[in-house]
Amino acid sequence: MSGEVDKSKRRLLGVAAGAMGGVGAAGVAIPFIASMSPSARAQAAGAPVEVDISKMEPGQRLTVEWRGKPVWILRRTPEMLAALPTLAGELRDPNSEEEQQPDYAKNPLRSVIPEYLVLVGICTHLGCSPGFRPEFAPADLGPGWKGGFFCPCHGSRFDLAGRVYKGVPAPLNLEVPPHRYLGKLPDTKDRIIIGTDPENA
Repeated sequence: MSGEVDKSKRRLLGVAAGAMGGVGAAGVAIPFIASMSPSARAQAAGAPVEVDISKMEPGQRLTVEWRGKPVWILRRTPEMLAALPTLAGELRDPNSEEEQQPDYAKNPLRSVIPEYLVLVGICTHLGCSPGFRPEFAPADLGPGWKGGFFCPCHGSRFDLAGRVYKGVPAPLNLEVPPHRYLGKLPDTKDRIIIGTDPENA
């Protein structure tokens, strides 16, 4: 038996082993890298949400999900709108000076179209979801209550523009998410897209 080493065979085996190792590494890396990409569901959760509001009655509220959060769409009645200016002295931020809404909703009604309110339904205190209490002067909330949102967890109160009352744990108004209506305002009010700003904002 010869003691000589066949160098060409050794090179061939080295190349083959290196190639197999590369294939194996790629086989492990591809699923790992793919797992780091967001799932289709996660991508959809961040996408804008289109909502048909054409059949909403005055006083009715819809809840949809956007980015994993509840978003409320409320069609306010004339009585609800009339009550809002009377509450300014009882509110912590009546003029919406804190950045809890886009500039186009920085007004006393915190909306693009007065009768429609769009809010993220999460209390600004500890992240609970307040209840919708549209009735005026219920026994448990007192004679000064003119409709709004009440968080039973810690007692925070918000009016029907999502503005927080003074003296409650919540520090900020409810958030107004970016949103726009399809078509030319104010005539088209049948669809709303949550998650995008108006083109002329």
